[in-house]
Amino acid sequence: MARPAAPGVRVRRWDAGKWSDSPDAVVTEEPLQLMLNGEELSVVMRTPGHDVELTLGLMYAEGIVRTLEDVRQLRISAESGESETALQVDASIVESNQVDIHLAGAPRRKPERSMLASSACGVCGAVMIEDLRRDLSVLQPMPAVDPKLLPGLVEQLRAGQGVFERTGGLHAAGLFTTEGKSICLREDVGRHNAVDKVVGRMLIDGGLPASDTILVVSGRAGYEIVQKSITAGIAVLAAVGAPSSLAVALAREFNQTLVGFLRGERFNVYAAPERLTKLG
Repeated sequence: MARPAAPGVRVRRWDAGKWSDSPDAVVTEEPLQLMLNGEELSVVMRTPGHDVELTLGLMYAEGIVRTLEDVRQLRISAESGESETALQVDASIVESNQVDIHLAGAPRRKPERSMLASSACGVCGAVMIEDLRRDLSVLQPMPAVDPKLLPGLVEQLRAGQGVFERTGGLHAAGLFTTEGKSICLREDVGRHNAVDKVVGRMLIDGGLPASDTILVVSGRAGYEIVQKSITAGIAVLAAVGAPSSLAVALAREFNQTLVGFLRGERFNVYAAPERLTKLG
């Protein structure tokens, strides 16, 4: 059975000049050993849960797989509690926190990550920044999105963050239709992990490329979030926090609508504003 995402702890709390003993919840962060065809590939720090989605999303972002037909088998630990009807999943690995993906053929692209990726950085192990532009295509037009829709998507995102409400320590990524209907929402200690989990879910469900969708993320929009979402074909990315200069440059290069500082009824559009209707 999967471990709880927010285990309870006892803390000493300082409040208004007085100490007290209080219960608290902290988000779980553990390493996940990724294996490719039985060989060690990378160690990813993440919040346990949806490890199959995380693995597939990362492999998709890295260009190693593009369809489920590229995957012959996935081996995971029995205690993960995960199973997928769309995939052949073998829950026989003795070691916990391990996923071994076996490909049906040769990798579409040679993996070039280092052996450690922290929960704070989704591209830290990449050989070079330019390499992250591989396989990216300029995003095509999509149905116009009413800008008044975006604030409500943040509210939906927050409403679906059950673990965040208990810990305050998780990021979230939510995929929505252009009408504002929720498609998939995932939480993780790493914002890029949450995006990988969403993309992995869409890969399993046959929803990639995820054109005509909106991705909303908590926190900032870093370069790796833009890269992963463009790879998945997502034309509109909205972040609660700020984008980085590299994120803006990449979004403009590949015609992705990039929204930042989405708070309340306000937001900034840093790239491709034409997808948002009624912009003055």
